[in-house]
Amino acid sequence: MHNDMHPDLYEATIAELQAGLNASHFSSVDLVKAYFARIEEVNLKGPFLRAVLETNPTALSKAAELDSERQKKVVRSALHGIPVLLKDNIATVASEGMDTTAGSFGLQHSIVPDDAWIVKRLRAAGAIILGKTNLSELAHYRGKCASGWSGVGGQTTNAYYPSADPSGSSSGSGVAVSIGLAAVAIGTETNGSIISPTSHNNIVGIKPTVGLTSRAGVVPISSHQDTVGPMTRCVADAAAVLSVIAGKDPNDSDTLSQPDIVPDFTQALNSRAFEGKRIGVPRRVFFDDENGSHPEILAAFEEALEVIRSLGATVVDPADLPSIDEIKASKAETIVLDADFKIGLNKYLSHLLLNPSGVRTMADLIKFNDDNPDLEKPEGFEDQSILIRSEATTGHDSTFAAALAMNRDLGGTRGIDAALQKYNLDALILPSDGLTSTPPAIAGYPVVSVPLGFFSENVAVGRVGPRTVYPAPGVPFGLSFLGPAFSESDLIGFAYAYEMRTTTRHLRKAFPAAIPKTQLKDILNLV
Repeated sequence: MHNDMHPDLYEATIAELQAGLNASHFSSVDLVKAYFARIEEVNLKGPFLRAVLETNPTALSKAAELDSERQKKVVRSALHGIPVLLKDNIATVASEGMDTTAGSFGLQHSIVPDDAWIVKRLRAAGAIILGKTNLSELAHYRGKCASGWSGVGGQTTNAYYPSADPSGSSSGSGVAVSIGLAAVAIGTETNGSIISPTSHNNIVGIKPTVGLTSRAGVVPISSHQDTVGPMTRCVADAAAVLSVIAGKDPNDSDTLSQPDIVPDFTQALNSRAFEGKRIGVPRRVFFDDENGSHPEILAAFEEALEVIRSLGATVVDPADLPSIDEIKASKAETIVLDADFKIGLNKYLSHLLLNPSGVRTMADLIKFNDDNPDLEKPEGFEDQSILIRSEATTGHDSTFAAALAMNRDLGGTRGIDAALQKYNLDALILPSDGLTSTPPAIAGYPVVSVPLGFFSENVAVGRVGPRTVYPAPGVPFGLSFLGPAFSESDLIGFAYAYEMRTTTRHLRKAFPAAIPKTQLKDILNLV
């Protein structure tokens, strides 16, 4: 039982936590202690979720400093004193006592030159960096390994069914947020890596337009597709976090094309957002069986369309992407990612102040994995074919340039943009899984995903990795809103209106052993 003084940390929103902090019902030190205890309960014992790689040894002292500021009536932002987990491909200064590994032993104990730019933004806003989350190693761009597995962290699993696939690559961030191991987490996406784990873990995620959030200090895959975004339990929290981490960074030239003033995305939270709007359903290809469209997801999606109609939208169905058959067949994305990955990773490695493994290039990393099979090639997780394929690329040549132009054309001009124009639409809507993330990935466009539903108790359990299953009873799936570049405010409005009407997240909880028991009152009673 929880009262307004001590919100249930399984669901607590940023606004609820701020209200309690401002009223002195608890402190940020109490919050950090509670989250640490919750991590301890389920991460490396009990259900062994392996969502968190490490916690921040300075978090309690930072929390105390921020509590002291609050006592002096200094509140820096909506995130002041709020604990945040970071995906472990996002750099944090080694002096703080945490690694930045992207899940690879080849990066263990490396010394990064600086905090990632978005970490600086979070710290300046008064957020507390609580720790680092597990991920699909190298953001799932190493080889054919199961989602959520890394050498350093092992296999992250879903909190909604034992050993269920958490998806990835922001796997630990998704699982941690889903059961309240932190208030907020940060993920990254190249294609699906925020949206898919958001879908599988019954949470909200925003994959921002490429160039809205800086990638400086993030272990890269592709400068043309990588983006950093919030993973939270409600749309309001995602909007608040995005407002902090967006902005221009001189160290990431793609951010310089965004609007001069970062919007306050919380102003987009409008429960009447659908009134008079036209929302399109691009059915062609996306709903084919081989693209991950499970009958139970499709049934829930049809119900979602009815909800949106009831909220005042005109649903244009179908509103297909003219280029979708070409997108499905295209190899252009792979050409771009492989070449970008080699260039970007080599640059990242060359800038490290120290790397005890000796890994300084992609070629070194491939050899390190071969030389350390106990660490990096356990049974079922041996593959590094993407690294090997990327190492064979020869830079930004004419083949690359043609592929990059093809991506922009297929995903944007003849894809999302064409559908929006042809049918006079305000946004597109699709289930979050399957091919949904690809057109916005190759175009650099935004996506917002919210909870849509859960697999039934009698769904057939499928195996997707050596240690993971999907689908499985009770495992969540999500609903995505797609739009053109920098349409985050519109998409946030639609996601919020849908969330307010359906409150799908609250319909089901994690399996009992995966629900941490520690609450704020337990910490306060110890004092």
